[in-house]
Amino acid sequence: MPRLRRAPAAAAGSLALALALPTASAHAATGDFRYVYKDPYRGPRTGVLADPPSRKCLTLPEAIQEYLPPAHSPRNHTTSTATVFTGPFCTGAHFTLRPNGGHASERLKLRSVVFS
Repeated sequence: MPRLRRAPAAAAGSLALALALPTASAHAATGDFRYVYKDPYRGPRTGVLADPPSRKCLTLPEAIQEYLPPAHSPRNHTTSTATVFTGPFCTGAHFTLRPNGGHASERLKLRSVVFS
């Protein structure tokens, strides 16, 4: 009988420990990733990905279709390395931007990004 009483207590303790552990750093890049895209009605606009998930390809909604111009001028103000791609769904040529301020000029065109 003593063994049966310990099982629920151990399970509750494990659950409390799991909930107390930090998870944000393992699953998200902290900070903002900014880029410029062309809005057909308002001209150049700035897009922002705030605290984007890590290791997940993010296709920029403003540049997903081939008939839309690609985004450009990326600025990586996250804590993770950003790899930008010329195609949607992380396809095509790629370029890496360092964390905490890595950036590129208007010449770098992108449609998707993934964070380390």
